[in-house]
Amino acid sequence: MIIKQLSVFLENRTGRLTELTGILADNDINISAFSIADTADYGILRMIVGRPEAAAEILRHAGFAVKVTDVVGMIIPHRPGGLHKALQLISDNNVAIDYMYAFASGECKATVVIRAESLQKLIDVLQEHKMELLQEGDVYQV
Repeated sequence: MIIKQLSVFLENRTGRLTELTGILADNDINISAFSIADTADYGILRMIVGRPEAAAEILRHAGFAVKVTDVVGMIIPHRPGGLHKALQLISDNNVAIDYMYAFASGECKATVVIRAESLQKLIDVLQEHKMELLQEGDVYQV
């Protein structure tokens, strides 16, 4: 239920993201989801990868600043109102969300990656309401 996410600080310069993705590709590490937030000087790349601990070590060795963070992946219907219904449930149960990003795969389902103030409370609320959660086996490479 808890998924490891990498947060990587990137200098805002041409080719830095390409360098990072090349390093992961050369080490056979798949990226399942990512989000980039940027400022004038740097960006924060948040990503779910197939082998998070190995990726973190490899990227640190290559000079990247990397932090491993626990997140939850919630699977919702990929249709109008699907996200709203899930977020209403989360807010009705007073779970504070720090940030989130999402991706859709196919026509039926979407996955929302959530970092919350209390991941355990988030998991408890979602399980109590029979919401589907992303499992390690859904994203991690064997």
